[in-house]
Amino acid sequence: MSTSLTTCEWKKVFYEKIEVAKPADSWELIIDPNLKPNELGPGWKQYLEQHASGRFHCSWCWHTWQSANVVILFHMHLDRAQRVGSVRMRVFKQLCYQCGTSRLDESSMLEENIEGLVDNLITSLREQCYDEDGGQYRIHVASRPDSGLHRSEFCEACQEGIVHWKPSEKLLEEDAAYTDASKRKAQAGFVYNFFSFRWCLFWGALCLVIVYLQFFRGRSSFL
Repeated sequence: MSTSLTTCEWKKVFYEKIEVAKPADSWELIIDPNLKPNELGPGWKQYLEQHASGRFHCSWCWHTWQSANVVILFHMHLDRAQRVGSVRMRVFKQLCYQCGTSRLDESSMLEENIEGLVDNLITSLREQCYDEDGGQYRIHVASRPDSGLHRSEFCEACQEGIVHWKPSEKLLEEDAAYTDASKRKAQAGFVYNFFSFRWCLFWGALCLVIVYLQFFRGRSSFL
């Protein structure tokens, strides 16, 4: 996937979703490869996505690799009086560890991943620019296994001082919470099924059969 196609896909998804979330305001998305973390102008807010999933393709040796540690930086600003907002975005690159070239390569992402990341961006935007409850953030590493330890020497974000938390640790917490919730739901469903109308009919019929057999046996003994 080319850079221009990736950029167009980001803008397409962002404009579609922000139009639904904030139809009264006009927002723009700008790709800024020079964006720096924590360097904010007056009124600007920051959101940092640390665990995006992306695929890299080396332009020198054609090696490809998957990463669950793609870092994306967003700076956001809303002019409440003019009802105009701006988002600046930077997707940090990675170096190819296969050939050792110093050329930084950009990541490509599936549209479904971009949609989830834009959802997170709009959640943060609503919280920081509109003082609203944005809702629940989405975790993206669950759909892709962690390929191993993150190699910070090949990561542009790490070289610029951005410290990631390890996604697999967060994933274990999310999976444990999801598993516990699933078990509780399954247990509740079992109790419900046990006492459902169909089961009540079954147990009622079985009791009638037992009573009838007891009555018949007692009558035979009397005769």
